[in-house]
Amino acid sequence: MFGDMMGMMGKLKEAQEKIEEAKQRMDSVLIDEAASDGSVKVTITANREIKSIAIDERLLADKEELEDYLVLTLNKAIARATAVNEAELAAVARQGLPFNL
Repeated sequence: MFGDMMGMMGKLKEAQEKIEEAKQRMDSVLIDEAASDGSVKVTITANREIKSIAIDERLLADKEELEDYLVLTLNKAIARATAVNEAELAAVARQGLPFNL
């Protein structure tokens, strides 16, 4: 009984380590998103860290329009990054689970 428990604990620890490795790997996964007209471009990691924002100069004259474009583009980038992040972590977790679900 204790052998089974110790084995399961070891596998859980191994799965946790693999998840941490995957999280670190996702720092290098870059996701590019742009507004429909290309006036705002955002690069974000799969861990949802913003790496760059490029703004077309014509938007600098209209604060409200710029804010709208930023919110929309950032939200789209975050949604894509979240999907990549969750899919990667789920795959790693499935591989490392010590029991079948």
